[in-house]
Amino acid sequence: MYGLHQGTHHFNSFDQVQSLPAILQKNNIRTGIIGKKHVGPSPVYPFDFAATEENNSIMQVGRNITRMRQLARSFLTQKDDRPFFLYIGFHDPHRCGHTNPEFGAFCEKFGNGEAGMGRIPDWTPIHYDPDDVEVPYFVPDTPAARMDIANQYTTISRLDQGIGVMMQELEISGHLEDTLVMFTSDNGIPFPLGRTNLGEAGTREPFLMSSPDHRQTWKQESASLISTLDIVPTVLDWFNITPPIYTLNKHQVTYTGHSLLPSLEGTTDSPVFSSQSLHEITMYYPMRTIRTKQYRLIKNINYKMPFPIDQDFYLSPTFQNILDRERNHQDQHWIKTLSQYYYRPSYELYDLETDPKELKNLVGDAKYSDIFKGLNDQLNDWQNATADPWICSPVGVLEDAGAYKQHPVCMPLLNHL
Repeated sequence: MYGLHQGTHHFNSFDQVQSLPAILQKNNIRTGIIGKKHVGPSPVYPFDFAATEENNSIMQVGRNITRMRQLARSFLTQKDDRPFFLYIGFHDPHRCGHTNPEFGAFCEKFGNGEAGMGRIPDWTPIHYDPDDVEVPYFVPDTPAARMDIANQYTTISRLDQGIGVMMQELEISGHLEDTLVMFTSDNGIPFPLGRTNLGEAGTREPFLMSSPDHRQTWKQESASLISTLDIVPTVLDWFNITPPIYTLNKHQVTYTGHSLLPSLEGTTDSPVFSSQSLHEITMYYPMRTIRTKQYRLIKNINYKMPFPIDQDFYLSPTFQNILDRERNHQDQHWIKTLSQYYYRPSYELYDLETDPKELKNLVGDAKYSDIFKGLNDQLNDWQNATADPWICSPVGVLEDAGAYKQHPVCMPLLNHL
């Protein structure tokens, strides 16, 4: 899903969508979900077994790894011989300081055994010295940010041990040797240039896959470029299910992702695309990007507007310290100024081989004009393929009705952008 409509419809997709759990159920595969659920409506995304924030406390089904273990065991030990699909949505290591400040910026205190925090039996908290943490290049190197990072790392220790707990339950159930396991994140790290951004820090997420049919690849690293849009085709491929053919809003639905199982046999060089349109309903800042082995092109569609800040990041110690330093005219100890973070050019082109931190925008450099054109053409083709409503923005408007119904065109706005 590209984020083109979920906010407008309260994270609900269209009723005609043939979702992964619906497809699996039609093919006699048992489905389950535990933890975070940001899809709907429920009839479109049906699960045989569900324990999510819709019917439980997200703290219990998304962060309490002992409770999550119990739920996973309940699903895995059901007397049902059908193949299964189980989705586990950990809420760690999301921020929670804006909703549950009593547990810390990342809920790193939740279940740690301190007074009033409760105790999660399966978690042994790991604490980090802020002075010793490695600060990512895209985060300000300040005491506030270091403490923020250290707290998140403690929360990550709960996530890490939670993954181990789930693998134990898979082994206990007797399915460790016949189950495809995938692990990834739904967004980048919640720090500057991370989540809601389309650079490396915002889109380069962890992805682990273990296939019992590809044991030779265990513990190996792959240089293939992949996308979370590849997950659905991969699951269908694993179960030998042919993707359904249907239309949605008069467009034929075609998966833009690809099965990752062939990538276990070798490296693939296909580019990946990413999209960000809005977040928390009012965070409107549509962006599109294409990422190849060497280059990244970012299209900032609404670039005349300052980049918006979401609620939890705004209240974070890191961002509050950025604001304090801005008010007091202090050094940010950051690769950006606050103004540069807010105000972005219409296009950004980076050579990731020579500039992995994305510091030098190559748009306008004659030596890269052909690279820019080639990437932009591919990006436009992808926007067309996904029926992107912002394909003409910001210099034009899409006309696709009436006389233009069969042949949509971009009409100029003459807005001098």
